[in-house]
Amino acid sequence: MTDKDRPSTWVKYDAKFCNSCNASCCTMPVEIQAADLVRLGLATQDEVDTSLKKVAKKLRKAGIISSYRESTDLFMLTQKSNDDCYFLDTHTRRCTVYDKRPNTCRDFPVKVGPRIAYCPFLRR
Repeated sequence: MTDKDRPSTWVKYDAKFCNSCNASCCTMPVEIQAADLVRLGLATQDEVDTSLKKVAKKLRKAGIISSYRESTDLFMLTQKSNDDCYFLDTHTRRCTVYDKRPNTCRDFPVKVGPRIAYCPFLRR
């Protein structure tokens, strides 16, 4: 059985897993960039160009992000109390912003993650 907190238990990634997975990867912390915020419609390009600190303050107040790291310009998406991603539908276990999802999500696990090319696949 895979454990999202123990990459050594992950299985070799296969795209077909996503159709029957319980969205294990969507319970991991997600760092996103300003471009992701713009794509998601959470900030305008003008806001991002003007002040990332102000964008972070607005999104933290709205409960969308939990933190902003100025040294890397990365924002941490808020997780629900059950560790689900802010954008994960609790009932369907599907992303509510899939077409606009952050690059981190688009690239996981093929290009990013603690164990590249492996995923915490857990059948529904």
